[in-house]
Amino acid sequence: MTGLATILGATGFVGRRLQARLTAEGWDVYAPAKGDKSLFGRDMGVVFYCAGLTADYDRRPFDTVEAHATLVSELIQAGRFEQLIYLSSTRLYDGQAAAELDETSPLLFDVADPRRVYDLSKALGENLTLTRTEGRGAVARLANVYDWEPEAPGFLSEWLIEAARTRDLRLDSSPHVARDYIHLDDVIAALIAMSEKPAQGIVNVASGDLTANGEIANIFLQAGWHVDFSRDISPAPPPRSDNARLLALGVTPAPVKDVVRRYLEGLKA
Repeated sequence: MTGLATILGATGFVGRRLQARLTAEGWDVYAPAKGDKSLFGRDMGVVFYCAGLTADYDRRPFDTVEAHATLVSELIQAGRFEQLIYLSSTRLYDGQAAAELDETSPLLFDVADPRRVYDLSKALGENLTLTRTEGRGAVARLANVYDWEPEAPGFLSEWLIEAARTRDLRLDSSPHVARDYIHLDDVIAALIAMSEKPAQGIVNVASGDLTANGEIANIFLQAGWHVDFSRDISPAPPPRSDNARLLALGVTPAPVKDVVRRYLEGLKA
């Protein structure tokens, strides 16, 4: 499937790769600049809503609400789109009292916690997308996305980038911290698959497994790197994200340890 696509947040980590992939596949891609409200007066085709804040959400709470909820509200009211795919996060599952959650699980938040502005604003964006688009909206809840392109965000991305510079790694984390990691290319494949099969509701774009830092460190050690961690804490793991809906779309994420192993082999070549 090809056609007209609009990417909000096209200069971001996911948006850049998505724009490149859609363009290569023959889509007509429109990537408006941040703050360009003229987009609401034109046909937008399939909208991939990649705009948002991550690491600095607590320092910029009002910008976070603007990016996660206000802008998507304006877009939905304009209504000039065929489909809206809103990028959210499996971070909404953190702190929930369950070992495993799927997309139908109800979410609970402490509204008095200032750091919940991220979760609450994303949840509002999800709600508007699912309930105010006349069946044209879907939500992609992304797990911990990683890559090794320059300035790729996130702990594992920074770890992989640093591995290209040195074989002696000192990481500011604990070997016992576990996360659900999914490679950026698998995320892009998932978003395109969602555009080809509308009305998917919420989809966990996740590997479905939690992998501890220590497990990944063992891959580095076997490949000839030295890895030290600055901390030795054992926090409670986040809930595992069920990814049956993602698999049903025909997207099977590559296991993170396999991807890391191939990446290190390429560095040694």
